[in-house]
Amino acid sequence: MNVKTPNAIDSYVGARIRMRRQLLGMSQERLADQIGVTFQQVQKYEKGINRIGASRLQRIAEVLHTSPSFFFEQGDSEPLTLQGLDLPANGDPVTEFLRTKEGLVLNRAFLKIADQNIRETIIALVNAMAQAESNGATFGGSLPDGVHPPGR
Repeated sequence: MNVKTPNAIDSYVGARIRMRRQLLGMSQERLADQIGVTFQQVQKYEKGINRIGASRLQRIAEVLHTSPSFFFEQGDSEPLTLQGLDLPANGDPVTEFLRTKEGLVLNRAFLKIADQNIRETIIALVNAMAQAESNGATFGGSLPDGVHPPGR
């Protein structure tokens, strides 16, 4: 039996579709309904098993509120190349983070914050904590002075 191996670009595009869908909190079933396929077909697209035609990719982009080019971007909006696609260790760390549960939760919550000053304060806080940790500081489960957990 000849088992089909997904093409690296098909896998990459599928992973970008999955990341975008999850970032929007959309199920495979809902995406499938909106593009006129079964959720199993969406699974195959996301795994790179089945290739996506141009018109279908355009429709997926519309449903996911992005451009078709989004699915081919690497790092700083560079065009997609084959170099490094087979080695996950060489992947873009931001993309890898967005694939995690924490990345998705953090991004969804951050996108709900409309106030630019609050967003900038959060970025400054995270940068300060990262810098402190790289200098050997530990927080031991407590938050820095002036930072309160949600609901306080």
